[in-house]
Amino acid sequence: QVQLVESGGGSVQAGGSLRLSCVYSASTNYMAWFRQAPGKEREGSATIYTGSGYTAYADSVKGRFTISQDKAKNTVYLRMNSLQPEDTATYYCAATFSAISSRNWKSEGLYKYWGQGTQVTVSS
Repeated sequence: QVQLVESGGGSVQAGGSLRLSCVYSASTNYMAWFRQAPGKEREGSATIYTGSGYTAYADSVKGRFTISQDKAKNTVYLRMNSLQPEDTATYYCAATFSAISSRNWKSEGLYKYWGQGTQVTVSS
């Protein structure tokens, strides 16, 4: 069983930045950040292949968000810059041993392990 614990959420004004952290209890092949806004479905924001460090991003966050990892600290990060009100959501860390591709990484069902979520609120 892999446990994931997110932190770093909070309230920020538009244009601001936050860094989310996800501490994991055991290594997996892929880790990702998803988000869910009120009344909307959960959507993938970014993923990282823990082996090579390969990353992929949703178009909505590309160029503003950066996913990274620190294996020594068992932590995956999501650096979020130029935040906008539409980025307001609960952000979840997810992990999987499954094979992920650039075409299917945003599929929730591929991720077996999930954190409890951390709230990000961006005000205009």
